[in-house]
Amino acid sequence: MPTPGNLPQYPSVAVERPRVPLLAPPTVAQAVGMLMAATPCSARDAKRILATAADLADATVQDLAAAVVAASEGTPPPVLVERALRRAIEVARTSHAPASRSIGLAPSRERTEEVLTRLRGCQARLAAAPGDPAATRAMDDAAYTLCVLMGVPTAHEAVLAAERRLAAPVQ
Repeated sequence: MPTPGNLPQYPSVAVERPRVPLLAPPTVAQAVGMLMAATPCSARDAKRILATAADLADATVQDLAAAVVAASEGTPPPVLVERALRRAIEVARTSHAPASRSIGLAPSRERTEEVLTRLRGCQARLAAAPGDPAATRAMDDAAYTLCVLMGVPTAHEAVLAAERRLAAPVQ
């Protein structure tokens, strides 16, 4: 049995490990926050919108995110990027759900108004600070809660359903 003083020596081999970022680059995170506030949508949906728009514009997600952030600072994005982003948002908002969907129990008007108001507050907070992770999490949580409450899969549909619920006559 080898002792600690006479262990066999092996040549050191440097193993190249791919570097996987733990967090999205700041520009991408800021663009996600901006999309969440403008659309409204969850962080997952905003990332999908960015990826789809990048595909449509034949650009990287980072380049598209940089164009979105630059546009918020007054630099107009290239026409191709703007069209790709609009199309990606339109696709994200399009429902793939069946036309007739009924909710077993309708949520109370008070709860619907409370959650919709919370979502609007988170939307405003995220618009003011698009790169703030806490604002992103709060918006994601509010969007998810509204989706579950209204029984629909996307935040856009949930907002529309909540607005219809609140506009309906009291029964």
